Amino acid sequence: MNSIKRRSWAEPFKIKVVEPLKMTTREERANALKEAGYNTFLLRSEDVYIDLLTDSGTNAMSDYQWAGMLLGDEAYAGSRNYYNLEAKVQEYYGYKYLVPTHQGRGAEHMISQILIKKGDFIPGNMYFTTTRLHQELAGGTFVDVIIDEAHDPENLHPFKGNIDLQKLEDLVKRVGAERIPYISVAATVNMAGGQPISMENLRQVRALCQKHSIRVILDATRAIENAYFIKLREKGYESKSVKEILKGLCSYSDGCTMSGKKDLLVNIGGFLALNEWDIFEEARNLVVVYEGLHTYGGLAGRDMEAMARGIEEAVHEDHIRARIGQVEYVGEKLKSAGIPFVQPVGGHAIFLDAKKFLPHLRQVEFPAQTLAAELYEESGIRSMERGIVSAGRNKETGDHYYPKLELVRLTFPRRVYTQAHCDVTVEAVEEAYQQRENIKGLNMVYEPKYLRFFQARFEKL
Repeated sequence: MNSIKRRSWAEPFKIKVVEPLKMTTREERANALKEAGYNTFLLRSEDVYIDLLTDSGTNAMSDYQWAGMLLGDEAYAGSRNYYNLEAKVQEYYGYKYLVPTHQGRGAEHMISQILIKKGDFIPGNMYFTTTRLHQELAGGTFVDVIIDEAHDPENLHPFKGNIDLQKLEDLVKRVGAERIPYISVAATVNMAGGQPISMENLRQVRALCQKHSIRVILDATRAIENAYFIKLREKGYESKSVKEILKGLCSYSDGCTMSGKKDLLVNIGGFLALNEWDIFEEARNLVVVYEGLHTYGGLAGRDMEAMARGIEEAVHEDHIRARIGQVEYVGEKLKSAGIPFVQPVGGHAIFLDAKKFLPHLRQVEFPAQTLAAELYEESGIRSMERGIVSAGRNKETGDHYYPKLELVRLTFPRRVYTQAHCDVTVEAVEEAYQQRENIKGLNMVYEPKYLRFFQARFEKL
């Protein structure tokens, strides 16, 4: 019998509009990097060749979304686009009430201010930078209750985003359920390498929390990607649609924060979705203070329409298969080259293991920040640090947090880059790996008060 040749893979879309990219010399990139204080966030985008800094707001919208932009109802109150978005959230996510926000951190801010009292503890499956800061500013303390496997880059656990039920139970016993307003559950877990949580684990978390009258608040920013991983990896979900799995995932929570700039394929926008009327009432009062009226929340009507249509497109099987498939393609290439990175491959990014990439650098020499800077100087590819700089400082001792994971995130925007861009990225990482012994660390020379990874400046040691 003749063997069947495997067909090549291609993106499930065609390109209608192009944006020219600027090609720079190594000398130009070295100067740009020095001017930016070796912080890739401070580079000018026009000096970047392939921008893998983030998938937040950097997605390419479809013709269907752009057509919706022309149907923006820019009324100050009661925009029809708000009601379109509300209906889509109810249909696909299953929550009753919707408060739009300018982006995800607007939703994080509101839920933190409404539910957290000074002295409270908020458990979660690994911190995220803005989420933890909002919790701290509201007077709370974040407690990591993720499974231990999440801190091991080489562990192949299929659901490294899972919550350790014993850690959660121990926290309840230690501080009391009355001091835990909610558990913050991320799907997927960004800081762990884009790792998913299983449906069964979330079901068990829900049961435990109901026993103690603790709310479950989902960070649904990449829940569609999480749903796809459940379809691939969790028994019993193989034949279910991503749309069905997504709604099932959300059913084990009391509400969610959402940055539409990721899964939902838009450049701006987010929302807070809730099932409790009393919390919704507080949120739609608070949104007027910080964002805008409760039927626009800091967004234009056209932005809400694009997000509503993005919800529809994001659960299409071809789209999500190609989106995660692109990341897996880069992962397979890097694995073949022996490059150390977090495995299994996450949904939105490749996370290079900077500790293993640059073992000669101490963590206080900022190996991940160093590697991100080196990749840009080598190739014009912009990535970002997810390690000691992102972790920040202990608010009580003032010392750095020393996370076990010291990572560089290569984040792929949705529907933006082709397979050729992926190949160029792999080659650049391989070249940096070959030169790794010559790479020297950095010293931090400027540190802002909050979220220092955005604006900190460094110099070469």
